[in-house]
Amino acid sequence: MNGFAGFGTALVASGLWFLFLPPQIVPPLIVVCAVAGQLIGLWKLSGTLDWNKSSNLVSGGLLGVPVGTAMLVSLDPQSVKIVIGVFLLAYSAFQLRGISAAIRTAYQDTFLDRCVGFVGGVFGGFAGLSGPFPLIWLQLRGLPPTEQRARYQPFNLLILSFAAMTMAFVGKLDAVLLPFAAVAVPFSLLGAASGVRVFMSVSESLFQRVVLAILFGSGAIIVTQTVMS
Repeated sequence: MNGFAGFGTALVASGLWFLFLPPQIVPPLIVVCAVAGQLIGLWKLSGTLDWNKSSNLVSGGLLGVPVGTAMLVSLDPQSVKIVIGVFLLAYSAFQLRGISAAIRTAYQDTFLDRCVGFVGGVFGGFAGLSGPFPLIWLQLRGLPPTEQRARYQPFNLLILSFAAMTMAFVGKLDAVLLPFAAVAVPFSLLGAASGVRVFMSVSESLFQRVVLAILFGSGAIIVTQTVMS
């Protein structure tokens, strides 16, 4: 999913990992694997990514990451997860009925991009969930999938890399994590390479529907896991 959609490691993996792995290692493991997958996307899609157009998202996101990391060590993760899950369910269910044109205008990078980037950075620092909010914002602004990805793929790479550094700073990337990362990262790289190959072969409309389905399924997994835990 990371390779195909440009995000998704946290959304897809967290539901299973929280069931079977020590809970304290799941957020840092997600971030490490997500960065690995983002590097594959950077390599395969380097000609289509636009670092300048993502700069406003990134500038907001870098401010949000330390806030999210602070949340990781101070807040109840269950409360935050249920809010994220319900939001993803509501948004994707609405959008699967047809992409809203409510705020579609000629796109301009604005202060609102920084605000959305900040929210993405907060959730990136908290749980590796940097991708969904910028993606949703770019969808609502009416950009085609290639233009969306040109902006949010560089954002995700930089924000998740910064999140990894802040987690290392607060001691979350420790020796306990290493054996799990040694197993998970190679498979993340293989999966991301396969996902990018699929992305390059599908139509824009199919990509849009699949991404919304991923968001819906991820929201359902997060809510179900939180309610049952």
